Amino acid sequence: QVQLVESGGGLVQAGGSLRLSCAASGDIYTINAMGWYRQAPGKQRELVATITHGVTTNYADSVKGRFTISRDNAKNTVYLQMNSLKPEDTAVYYCNAHRLRIYSDHEENSDYWGQGTQVTVSS
Repeated sequence: QVQLVESGGGLVQAGGSLRLSCAASGDIYTINAMGWYRQAPGKQRELVATITHGVTTNYADSVKGRFTISRDNAKNTVYLQMNSLKPEDTAVYYCNAHRLRIYSDHEENSDYWGQGTQVTVSS
């Protein structure tokens, strides 16, 4: 099992910045990638950014150039630096840890989620 604890959400004015943190514990050495997702009221959860062990990153088009995902392996923590925030960035942000186990005859994908942290951007 993997446990994820997010922090750093809050209320900020448009154009401002926030940094989210996600501390991982448990069976972390089996994790292949970590990332951030968000869910706004009435909308589906969507990918924001991901990062692999090899620090390959991937971003949603809507946040490219404004958000940066990074990781500190010594602290087992993933960060999301959010700059130039817009009201449409308002959502609950969830940390995700993805595990892929490859066997001789099949693969197993597992996802672990944090409890979520609210980000509200006022106009």
